[in-house]
Amino acid sequence: MTYQIFDNRPCDLGEGPLWHPERQQLFWFDITNSLLRSRDDDHALEWRFDRMVSAAGWVDRDHLLIASERDLVLFDLRTEAETHVIDLEADNSITRSNDGRIDPLGGFWIGTMGKEAEAGAGAIYRFYRGELRQLYPDISIPNAISFAPDGRSACFTDTVTQRVMRQALDADGWPDGPPELLRDLTEDRKNPDGAVIDRDGNIWIAEWGASRVACYDQQGDFLTSVAVGGRHSSCPAFGGAEFSTLFVTTARQGVREDVLAQQPENGMVFAVTGAGRGQPEHRVRLD
Repeated sequence: MTYQIFDNRPCDLGEGPLWHPERQQLFWFDITNSLLRSRDDDHALEWRFDRMVSAAGWVDRDHLLIASERDLVLFDLRTEAETHVIDLEADNSITRSNDGRIDPLGGFWIGTMGKEAEAGAGAIYRFYRGELRQLYPDISIPNAISFAPDGRSACFTDTVTQRVMRQALDADGWPDGPPELLRDLTEDRKNPDGAVIDRDGNIWIAEWGASRVACYDQQGDFLTSVAVGGRHSSCPAFGGAEFSTLFVTTARQGVREDVLAQQPENGMVFAVTGAGRGQPEHRVRLD
């Protein structure tokens, strides 16, 4: 399983890859540069915002629900029109949005964090049928938001803890009881970042600083890993034909200039075939 460069435009902080199942197209973000990016065949696409943006869910062929540093907004890919949906810590200038993903019922789970990674400044929320509800407060760096194929559990992490948690969900997709530990990465000295769960229930976790995405089974046991060209792998997503390609965003943030000169692949988006088989990203439910 060798990686290929999918897009060679470097991101300062690549995040939030989303394979749109109707468009058969990958979207992703460069958070700190306030960019949404994509590719259409051989054409590089880019949309710039007036604030940081980090994650999205698909509503229909031409609209994404995008999480920004202060709100959730409906974005028209054709006209670039934005429609405000709901505030997200709009009164808190310290924080921005970070990792997010849509659950099987159409709920948008989205994390917030301090713009300077201030300890405990963020939280994890769920937006479902018009309601935004805080699920977990006092989060420093929310990541690894992902969902089992049967919709009965979710995963998440606060990266600084190096612990990946699993949360049982009720019939409406809300947390049912306290979360439990899925995998403790402190002894491995790994920093869990974004994650995605494949059709077999295995979780693929981008490990910041390790140039790889690691796969763990439903018991949290290590199965395999795939290498990518960027030191800071940030988030994976399955897409392509039969969801058999693993796309991985990376970041240049925190990499020294001399290293970047020698390793220009840092911050690019990579594709790995044969790593596994994913599940389609769920459509976000607005009402």
